[in-house]
Amino acid sequence: ELVARLPGTVVAVEVAEGEAVAAGATLLVLEAMKMEHAVVAPRAGTVRRLHYAKGDRVPEGAVLVELGE
Repeated sequence: ELVARLPGTVVAVEVAEGEAVAAGATLLVLEAMKMEHAVVAPRAGTVRRLHYAKGDRVPEGAVLVELGE
């Protein structure tokens, strides 16, 4: 699971559920404190679930993406 380190707004979702991703791939982008922060895959895997969509507000500590093997 990948979690939000800061509260913010989802400004881009770069992947879809079920999509295979490589380590380091950008999964989504959050805007927080007037800056954009890319959330990247820590390892290769498959996107199991996206918990937020573009435009959604995200609280700190929220699960953003579930990444499977």
